[in-house]
Amino acid sequence: MRRGRPGSRATAVSVLVAVVGCVATLCVGAVLRRDERSAAAVQMDRRAATVAAAVQAETRRYVDTLRTTAGAVGAQQILTADEYAAITAPLHFMRLAGSTSVALIVPARDSEVEQVQRTWRDRGEPGLTLRPVGTGEHAFSVLATELDGTTGAVGLDVTQSPAPAAALAQSRRSRQVAVSDTYELLVDRRLPAAERQLSFVLAAPIYRENGQSFLGWILLGVRGQDFMGATLTAAGRDLTDLRLEAENANGKTVTVASMHNPAKRRADLHRAVDVPVADSAWTVHLAAAHSDLPGAGTGLPAAATGGGLLLTLLLTTLVWVLATGRDRAESRVRAKTSQLLTEQAETKRQAVLLRAVLDSISDGVTVAGPQGSFLLHNPAAREILGQDDDSAGGTETWQEHFGLYRPDGVTPFPAAEMPLVRALAGESVDQVEMVVRHSGHPDDRVLSVSARPIDTSRGRRGAVAVFHDITDRKRVETELRGFAGVVAHDLKAPLTLVSAYAELVADALDDLADGAGAPTLDQARQGTAKVLHGAARMQRLINELLDYTAARDATLRVERLSLRALVDDVVTTRTDAPDLEPGARPDVFVGPLPDVHADPVLLRQVIDNLVGNAVKYTPPGQAPRIDITARTDEDGGVRVRIADRGIGIPDGEHAAVFDSFHRASNGAGHPGTGLGLAICRRIVERHGGHIDASPNPGGGTVFAFTLPGAVAYGPEPMNAVREPAPTG
Repeated sequence: MRRGRPGSRATAVSVLVAVVGCVATLCVGAVLRRDERSAAAVQMDRRAATVAAAVQAETRRYVDTLRTTAGAVGAQQILTADEYAAITAPLHFMRLAGSTSVALIVPARDSEVEQVQRTWRDRGEPGLTLRPVGTGEHAFSVLATELDGTTGAVGLDVTQSPAPAAALAQSRRSRQVAVSDTYELLVDRRLPAAERQLSFVLAAPIYRENGQSFLGWILLGVRGQDFMGATLTAAGRDLTDLRLEAENANGKTVTVASMHNPAKRRADLHRAVDVPVADSAWTVHLAAAHSDLPGAGTGLPAAATGGGLLLTLLLTTLVWVLATGRDRAESRVRAKTSQLLTEQAETKRQAVLLRAVLDSISDGVTVAGPQGSFLLHNPAAREILGQDDDSAGGTETWQEHFGLYRPDGVTPFPAAEMPLVRALAGESVDQVEMVVRHSGHPDDRVLSVSARPIDTSRGRRGAVAVFHDITDRKRVETELRGFAGVVAHDLKAPLTLVSAYAELVADALDDLADGAGAPTLDQARQGTAKVLHGAARMQRLINELLDYTAARDATLRVERLSLRALVDDVVTTRTDAPDLEPGARPDVFVGPLPDVHADPVLLRQVIDNLVGNAVKYTPPGQAPRIDITARTDEDGGVRVRIADRGIGIPDGEHAAVFDSFHRASNGAGHPGTGLGLAICRRIVERHGGHIDASPNPGGGTVFAFTLPGAVAYGPEPMNAVREPAPTG
């Protein structure tokens, strides 16, 4: 019995080790299986977001294309079949999946059918035959461009189909692109039943004369299944089912298109995402088996379970060997001790290496303990945060201690929403933007912060945060947006001039073809010269803007220039514009103007923007009245004053109008981007001046800005010629 006791104890210990190891292994396998299903759910959410984004991006591209086409058609004075074909020709190369044809639809009542038919026959569609259905208001397709190899049908009365008729009516009411309920396209009714698809149309209204004259609609037919197949093939490769649904006007849900992958396993994950399409909303339904999704069917639980059981077997064998062989056990203990010492030395070396890495990287790294106490700040974190004191107290004091604000730079960042606080609560946070500003960093620093929860020691939860300084990137993004705004805003005026004179030249050429005399030829030559002048001006402006923007904050190209000559050039351009309405020609008074030192290109932008705004924001039926004056201050600076009699700026908004993209609340009826005055402020401030706006006592607005005068740069050259002030 005595000889059997050691073996019995060894057996008991071995059995205990085996039981504990098996239980632990099965628990780990269960946890891994749970995590795998969680990962599958995350992948499903991402796939749903990707599919929704793909549908939304593609439909937005269709809507933008249709809106652009409608705008181009509406810009034509007299639209012909050839012009329509030229406008719609680029659509062939845009790969609009599922698109059948793009048609011009015009309205006509019963009494107008013959006249509409004659009109469009004369405009290049000699075989056009309108086929009205019923009585009352009709909508005929008079021009069509095929996009899928079929022949675009013309002469059809679109009102015979309720779905497109409702879309036409909705787009005319809202003046926006509208999407129809799903139905079978009229052109598809000639196909066999097995080849037909549920389709939909996008309708865009066409207006001319600044939106006052309604011409008709641009109608784009799209086959649902073809659209979905081309848009979602890549996004749905791991899905079992993919279905796009829309709710028709009667409240019935209709499947626009669907995709099924029979090779996939039975779906156990489902998602439904609403996607805005024009003025409506569709729903994308997705289904997949969790094992088909990336990262879910890894086989890790089975491998971990098998490995754990194998490890348990090995450990049990080891315990048995240790329990039955003291000498062997002691030998193994010594070997393990030596191994532990080696690992300890390696751990220390790794710790030193990790510390060296943390000290050398440019991103800030901070580790916090469970109660918000800081365990680690690398040098980059101290430099970015601007604080060497780690005794910031609890999480509630972090905002004040480090000077943390929301991206607007004004609102204090709530403690509960800080990335490190959220990570301490067990949440992973990515790329949260915040602003740091305190006495150590008086200028705002914009940071991108990511945080993760960690186990600091003995199960105590902590968190690690990584700070990345994105201040320079934000500044570059702001400058790029400003550049885009400058180009879009300041190319409009010369482009309008070129377009207007081109139309005059075209009219003059038509008159010459009809036998007009020399005066008409002179008119055509003058118009051509104006067009060439406008084109050269646009090219010069683009080149100068690109050079200016490429230099960013480089030294301005400042020179002594005649402010009077520059103002006269702007005023002449504005008052000689051929597109001005009768009685709307600006009445401009220009007082004596001194010479200044400034960048001529940028200063012209300021003057042109302010004069252009004075003309644009004048009430209808009233001729613009503009007074341009200037005075020289005692320090040699020049204060330029431009006063108008327009609609004015509401109280409380005179400072805000100089912000990017801000438009006065009473200017919604006038076209514009809200960048003009922001550009003016940036240019004036780069010259060391200031610009402001104030009410004009007689009605309207007074804009005033300062510039360095010629006196501040020394006496005027002996050969300088001063231009006389114009009368009036």
